[in-house]
Amino acid sequence: MSASPDSPSKKWLMRQFWRIQQSQTVISLLFWATTLTLLIYARIEHRWEAGDDYYGIPISYLVMMILYVGVFLLVLFIGWLYDKIFTLWKEHQNVVLERNPWATYQLTPRDAMIVGYLSKLIRAQNSDNETIQKECDWVDKWVSATAELEVFDRMVKELDIILDEPVPELHFLPDGTVSRVRERVENKEE
Repeated sequence: MSASPDSPSKKWLMRQFWRIQQSQTVISLLFWATTLTLLIYARIEHRWEAGDDYYGIPISYLVMMILYVGVFLLVLFIGWLYDKIFTLWKEHQNVVLERNPWATYQLTPRDAMIVGYLSKLIRAQNSDNETIQKECDWVDKWVSATAELEVFDRMVKELDIILDEPVPELHFLPDGTVSRVRERVENKEE
């Protein structure tokens, strides 16, 4: 049995996953440099005497520092190749966009408000066109579905606070939608 889209445990897990991803780049770069430095150092340390130094600094430390900086720069160079030469990030972003429901079939609350108002305007301007009225009915259903999402709940809650007055009943939504959302938010907080 799968969790619902606004399941608290699923959302918490995805937030932790996002946090890991944000720190992964820096940590990965440091781990790559450290790991490869130690692996390479183990294979070349026999080439000098244990007590050798260069201006008072043990050769071992200098070699490890040079290896670390070299590997660090190599990883950055590979990143530069990925960005400038192969431009794989463009295809990556295309896939991200294709997989993002907010870019394909879901509406953000802001988008729902814009589309809702446009639907009302188009409906009013074309009151005698049955085809356009049917299209507007469909768009109104789509916009109304947005009000059932957790992101719409958050929008109402945050705008109530930010604007220091409650979000009004939006006329492009079914009557009482914003009040029901506000009740749902209050019930979740209890």
